[in-house]
Amino acid sequence: MPEYQKALIVILILALGTFAFARRVLVPLVPDKQFKVWRNTWLAITLIAFLAGNFWIYILASVTLLLYLIPKQQNPLALYFILLFALPPIGADIPGFGLVNFLFAMDHYRVLSLAILLPIYLNLRSQPDTPRFGKLLPDKLLLTYLILIVLLGLRDTTVSDTMRYGFYKFTDIFLPYYAASRAIKSLNQMKEALIAFVIGCAVMAAIGSFEFMTKWLLYSTLSDTLGVDWTMGRYLPRGEYLRAVATSGQPIVLGYLMMIALGLYFFLAKSIKSKSMRYVGFALLFAGLISPLSRGPWIGAAVLVFVYIATGPFAIKRLSMLTISALMVIPLLGYIPGGDKVINLLPFVGKTETENIDYRAKLLDQAVIVFNRYPMLGSVDYRDQLADLGMKQGEGIVDVVNSYLDVVLEHGLVGLILFLGFFWLILLNIHRGMKKCPSKNSESYMMGRALLFCLVAILITIFTVSSIMVIPIVYWIMAGLGISYARISSGDVHKIEQKIDSVYPTSRLRNDAQHI
Repeated sequence: MPEYQKALIVILILALGTFAFARRVLVPLVPDKQFKVWRNTWLAITLIAFLAGNFWIYILASVTLLLYLIPKQQNPLALYFILLFALPPIGADIPGFGLVNFLFAMDHYRVLSLAILLPIYLNLRSQPDTPRFGKLLPDKLLLTYLILIVLLGLRDTTVSDTMRYGFYKFTDIFLPYYAASRAIKSLNQMKEALIAFVIGCAVMAAIGSFEFMTKWLLYSTLSDTLGVDWTMGRYLPRGEYLRAVATSGQPIVLGYLMMIALGLYFFLAKSIKSKSMRYVGFALLFAGLISPLSRGPWIGAAVLVFVYIATGPFAIKRLSMLTISALMVIPLLGYIPGGDKVINLLPFVGKTETENIDYRAKLLDQAVIVFNRYPMLGSVDYRDQLADLGMKQGEGIVDVVNSYLDVVLEHGLVGLILFLGFFWLILLNIHRGMKKCPSKNSESYMMGRALLFCLVAILITIFTVSSIMVIPIVYWIMAGLGISYARISSGDVHKIEQKIDSVYPTSRLRNDAQHI
């Protein structure tokens, strides 16, 4: 039996087990019929990818399936979240048929953007109760940022390349943000979307944990099966361990997603009645966080827990207890068999692959030199300049493992101010929404806390990684969810309750709007 078939069998077993667990604990929160659609679509997309035998057959079949399903979904954004992590972003260029070299690159993420998010956008923009894009201050900052980076892209490229680049920003930034900021009309829809996000990540956690334990990357042969060259998803060790990847394409991307899912689960776990099942969920996501052995997301997760406690009751007492516990546990690891291996993997105190930390420190120093040459609007050849300053790694590339450096070196101080200003406004909107909640024990307040500390953790983590693959898509989505939360908390839902019911005619949504 070929390896990809063996991998498919294992993936299906792990996925079905995770979905069965999720269904058991979430039935009171998600209608069973809707849950089955999520599960079955995930399984169908996976089977199509592994059995199609050709990349373009897989793309065509996936798009056809999604276009059939989306009009029937009351909360299509939730289905998008379930599928976002179903497959790695293996991609290929659509041929230009003699007119241009190629039209644009297509991968799993863009399939979902065009088949799910684009219909959401076209449907919402024609509805009078949907705020037009550009009405909100974060919209204005984002629009200015998008215009800036597209115009700066003209400095050293052709018109066709610029059009292609603009299309990518539309599918990868605008559509995720717009759908997340406009498609959610009630707290119930928001909760369903967060549940879908966590379930999608939980399946990845199960797969990643399996990869870590068996040292077998289950998706490593999928690109060959589809007939596409793909350089990501490789076997990467850290010490004597294999770093899990699952469908993320890179270990640090997997860690980043697990960090966010763990943060959202802090909110959702309170709705799970069975304490034992609640802890199983925490254990699964924690295993998923550990399996890629990515220290940046571990730091982000620590910040996430800190902010979670700091925004809750008895903050000082609980933070003190957490600090004392951490100071006691780390030294004790040295006396436990195998504890020294754990310590060596930890950030700041470990000795495994410390050259990565040294590279990041040197990168900051050399980036200052390049930034000072083009401070306001950046430079298109900043990577070449960093290479000249000795920043090439063993693979012969300059890895700018810092999303903020990527922004400021390519788009200058103007781009960085717009980028940071946008996310600062999102955090401010979430915080204002939390202040309007009836009490700190209310579900709406707890939801705001989850969005707040997840976004803070994201902004910390992207200091340690470049915005590759799904990383930027997720932080634009989280920003959009922050806008939706602020709008719901502000009471806009009261004004549009009847119009919502005409689009989503369910008594459950009507009751939820009344509750808000």
